[in-house]
Amino acid sequence: MRRSSRLAIALGIFGCCSTGAIEGTHAAAYGRGDDGGGGHVEHVLLISLDGFHDFDLDNYVGSHPASALASLVARGVKYTNATTSSPSDSFPGTLAMVTGGSPASTGVYYDVSWDNDLSPAGSDCSARGALVSYNEAINVSTTVRFSSINPAKLPLNPDAGCTPVFPHQYLHVNTIYEVIKAAGLRTAAADKHPSYEILNGPSGTGVDDLYTPEINPDKKDIAKTMANDELKVTAVLNQLAGYLSVDNAHVNYVGVPAILGMNFQAPNIGQKFSGYLDAAGTPAAVATLGSLSGQAPGLAQAFDYVDNALGRILNALAAQQLTGSTLVIVTSKHANSPVDRNQLHLIDPAASLLPLVNSVQPGLAGQVTDDTNALIWLRDRSRAAEVAAVLQANASAIGAESIYVGSQIDELFQGELAGNPSRRPDIIVEPVNGVVYAAANAKLADHGGFHAQDLRVPLVVVYPGHDAGTVDAPVSLRQIAPTILKALHLRKNDLDAVRLEHTPKLPGLDDDEEN
Repeated sequence: MRRSSRLAIALGIFGCCSTGAIEGTHAAAYGRGDDGGGGHVEHVLLISLDGFHDFDLDNYVGSHPASALASLVARGVKYTNATTSSPSDSFPGTLAMVTGGSPASTGVYYDVSWDNDLSPAGSDCSARGALVSYNEAINVSTTVRFSSINPAKLPLNPDAGCTPVFPHQYLHVNTIYEVIKAAGLRTAAADKHPSYEILNGPSGTGVDDLYTPEINPDKKDIAKTMANDELKVTAVLNQLAGYLSVDNAHVNYVGVPAILGMNFQAPNIGQKFSGYLDAAGTPAAVATLGSLSGQAPGLAQAFDYVDNALGRILNALAAQQLTGSTLVIVTSKHANSPVDRNQLHLIDPAASLLPLVNSVQPGLAGQVTDDTNALIWLRDRSRAAEVAAVLQANASAIGAESIYVGSQIDELFQGELAGNPSRRPDIIVEPVNGVVYAAANAKLADHGGFHAQDLRVPLVVVYPGHDAGTVDAPVSLRQIAPTILKALHLRKNDLDAVRLEHTPKLPGLDDDEEN
């Protein structure tokens, strides 16, 4: 059902724990002399440029040598072989950064998944097996920027009085926000859905100031997406001034959080609806899909906006005399594929995957989550091998390169998808690079898959008092979490996932290296 070479590649390339020496260090270290800082970290700024590839960073810095991104690269440690989570989705990617864990320990495989132990939303809990949707679908409203979670739309726990399961309750392990807050420090975060209250961790209280303007009403319009991102930029600027995210008038001073940050959606949406001009990754200057095609801002403008916003955030750090005491981390939850639009092959999952699954048994599909990968959960897990055989027989029609079933899934990526018997997908379809499971003309790219274009992301860490340079060894975004705690002089092993997966901090940042 799968190619043996695929597993070998996965195990060889995507291991998280290699270390390597810094090469090509710059003479000056970030933070020395510009505000009196000497390398003692008191704050962490964690930024995700959703959709950004590692080559996007290289290309932008090369063509914009005076940019904010170029400044960060010049003063930070640049990791040239960084990979996000597998699958390469926003939820597991975010959780990798803030827990130090993969789905094997977090129990979270995607923002939309399935759990055979839970009961459907709105039911009496007499039946088990439920859709677990932690995107905009659980909002009170999906059409406004500011909404909240509607408990009536959440899956139910029949073992806890048939009560709703909020995102933070679904997470198996704690987060850096909980550890940092337990140390008496202030925490803040901003992201794209109210469901990102999952950052609170199992306690439900990890983030003091959580700001989540909903992206759904804006996600097919690049200009509106930039406006949505700007709300979060304003929130971060407020927080850097010592105020709450929503306190634009700066009335009640609460202090600068020990950790804060945000995600940018503009690169992600720009790639989906504007894209690249060529396989080398030259960003298009206008939107190429939708009603605003040829008129609206494109991916190039999205990149410029992000760089400008980063510049304003870095200027705010300097203005508040925080540069020398702030660890800055810029990365991406996920990248997108395909880059070359000539490789794009859209396959409608409703007309391909779903009928094939249900041909084995009507209504057998519990949930099919599909982007540049397909995760399939069955209502009757005993039929998984039969379904996989049907999919394999139709591999060409569904664009499949590899199909994994049952225990094969446990072996992927050194066990990063293993465990969680009620939650782990029954079947994973990895399509040929360029296949996106979506209706015709729906988008130019997406994420979720195991190919390099989905997984390879930028990672730059600017550590006050430490030399800049380059690390070429393979690293994982999971290594960000213990790195943050170490920088704040907290114990990395206070993170459950770090203990479970033995996740090391990032190499090349100090003299206390780990093997």
